[in-house]
Amino acid sequence: MNATPGRLALVGSGEYLPVLTDVEDWLFADNDRRYVQLATAAAPEGQRSLDHWHALGAQAAARLDAQQFVVDVRTREDAFDSRWVDAVAGAGLVYLSGGNPTFLADTLRDTPVWAAIVDAWRGGAGLAGCSAGAMAMGGYVPNYRHPRSGGTHGLQIVPNVRVLPHFDRYTRWMPDFALRPLVTDDAVVLGIDEDTALVAQSPDDPATPWEFTPRGRQHACEVTRGGTMRIDRIELHVDVPR
Repeated sequence: MNATPGRLALVGSGEYLPVLTDVEDWLFADNDRRYVQLATAAAPEGQRSLDHWHALGAQAAARLDAQQFVVDVRTREDAFDSRWVDAVAGAGLVYLSGGNPTFLADTLRDTPVWAAIVDAWRGGAGLAGCSAGAMAMGGYVPNYRHPRSGGTHGLQIVPNVRVLPHFDRYTRWMPDFALRPLVTDDAVVLGIDEDTALVAQSPDDPATPWEFTPRGRQHACEVTRGGTMRIDRIELHVDVPR
């Protein structure tokens, strides 16, 4: 097994679309073109939504000359099913697409499917989360529409990060001062625009932070108490389980 974890992407929107094909290709690195896709976050929306994501994923795999493998986890019980655990094995890229971030985190956390995903990533597979998927990869998933109503624990890949996807659209109806209550002392709040990803690869020294840079059509920002700042690079702690 490769001792170096695979590449990472936190995506604001645009999973499986041509605008981010180059990012998905980069995430594979030199791995086998086995493209493992989980639309779990969209499961509460029903079969039509799942069919939509699976079809987009098939198109993305075809553009990348990759083989699509749908891991059809719709419930927490599914995440204990050996069929889906086995389907993750040998992944070149694992992608968590959009929908409900709380449902996604609560469904996958501490399950054999999530353990298999982490093992694949730790062994060199790329790992990406878009929109809900990016939010769930943090340490905590707050309810940004209703910040006082609480949230849920995330999947802890970037444990000190909270992601605001669709950030360009989000800020059209939420002014800058209204974002400040989302900032806490124990987390970095990142706004990632649509059709844009923050990407990183493992540093040579595993004790150092990972350097994330934006790729795609638009921009990424850090939200602080002093305002919103566009970023060209940012160092973040990434948790690679042993």
